[in-house]
Amino acid sequence: METILEQQRSKHEERERLVEAMKREMLHKKGSSRDRINSDHRLRLLLDRHLDCSQTLKDLYEDKDGVRKEEVAALSGPNEFAEFYNRLKTIKDFHKRHPNEISVPMSVEFEELDKVREQSNDETVMVEFSDEEGYGKYLDLHECYTRYVNLKGVEKVDYVTYLTLFDQLFEMPRDKKNAEYRAYLEALLDYLHDYLLRVRPLTDFEQSIKTITEEFNKKWEAGTFPGWPKETGGALTHGGAHLDLSAFSSWEELASLGLDRLKSALMALGLKCGGTLEERAQRLFSTKGKKLQEVDQSLFAKKQSLRAGKSKEAEKSRELAFLEAQVYWLVEQLSEQRAATKENVERRQARTDGERDESDAEASEPESDDDDDDVPYNPKNLPLGWDGKPIPYWLYKLHGLNISYTCEICGNFIYKGPKAFQRHFSEWRHANGMRCLGIPNTAHFANVTQIEDALSLWERLKVQKTSGRWQADAEEEYEDSQGNVVNKKTFEDLKRQGLL
Repeated sequence: METILEQQRSKHEERERLVEAMKREMLHKKGSSRDRINSDHRLRLLLDRHLDCSQTLKDLYEDKDGVRKEEVAALSGPNEFAEFYNRLKTIKDFHKRHPNEISVPMSVEFEELDKVREQSNDETVMVEFSDEEGYGKYLDLHECYTRYVNLKGVEKVDYVTYLTLFDQLFEMPRDKKNAEYRAYLEALLDYLHDYLLRVRPLTDFEQSIKTITEEFNKKWEAGTFPGWPKETGGALTHGGAHLDLSAFSSWEELASLGLDRLKSALMALGLKCGGTLEERAQRLFSTKGKKLQEVDQSLFAKKQSLRAGKSKEAEKSRELAFLEAQVYWLVEQLSEQRAATKENVERRQARTDGERDESDAEASEPESDDDDDDVPYNPKNLPLGWDGKPIPYWLYKLHGLNISYTCEICGNFIYKGPKAFQRHFSEWRHANGMRCLGIPNTAHFANVTQIEDALSLWERLKVQKTSGRWQADAEEEYEDSQGNVVNKKTFEDLKRQGLL
């Protein structure tokens, strides 16, 4: 049995070797995305082992059972030589009883890890992916797509369109976000989370969740979280507000406002809002000239059950919105795979039947050693066609793909070709950038890519919108006793000076 001090020494050595192994793994050249994913998973295994060693060392140093303290006292006491020779005798007796036993040094294990890394190739599998996912290149959202199109009240779209809008959860009406929608959202979140950990195993998801929670709480309290505006007045947000009763001399005049307006005014005061038109008008008119404390308490609605129902509903809404916040973050992390998935699906759908058969035949043929499985020769870095080969250079120039467009609103993202540039104004990346700036993504801002230009145009539009409104001081006309017509501001100024 190893002593406590020997266990500590062994764990320290293991930690140092693990750090060295992680350094060599990080410096190892990765030729493809498969190599990068496999390397990240090997790093994750080494990192988890390093954390386990560190926890074991921490427990040994804390010495809760006091064994280490006794061992150190025995080695440093007055009989340290006797303890030394006693342990030496124990080691010799062990080797006499087991003369053929060989102790494998720890270095051998790490040398084997280095060999595994050097011998890894395109056939090495460190984590399972479906055929659709292409070992981390693409997303496989077919199951989530099936759930989405089966939601009630949702527009039925094809798979390519779904890949474009599946993260635009803020556009779905709140009355459609029911239990079925929550189940769909949880399924989407589970897949994206699992996929991210398979593609990027080194992601610290727990720390990311804390950051997401902090940002979500700030936006939720401020009422700025997409798709969930803050309801300051509960039902009154959609039903109206307080009603000035000084202009009404009888309940019959109030009745002319209609059921809905009377209901909103009663709810604003916390009164019962049921009954016929006459009952509502009489109930509201009875509060004229009174403070809330002076109003008959029997006219007030029962607030306790309403408050409890509202708080429960608000808590459900908050949980649902937090799930959406996690989806937004995960989609942002997987934006590269999402774009590649959409391009791959469109490319496959564009194939003819003959091309599909040819592709299937090539896939079914056994791979030979002479075939080059590496990336095809592409010195000009041309886009790949449906067959995985670079497109002709004349076609590349015909579509203007040699022209780059940079959009500052999209975070200085570069778009190749005028077609992709024009299309991006209606896509999620540009819409998200405009939303972060607090600007609606309308047709006014077409072809605007600079943040400063967008903000200045938005200010001009707001000024034009304000100037187009009717202004009472300048446009409302008054006539004095002599028949002179002036605007409201001039009339009030002359009246104050006693010139009328």
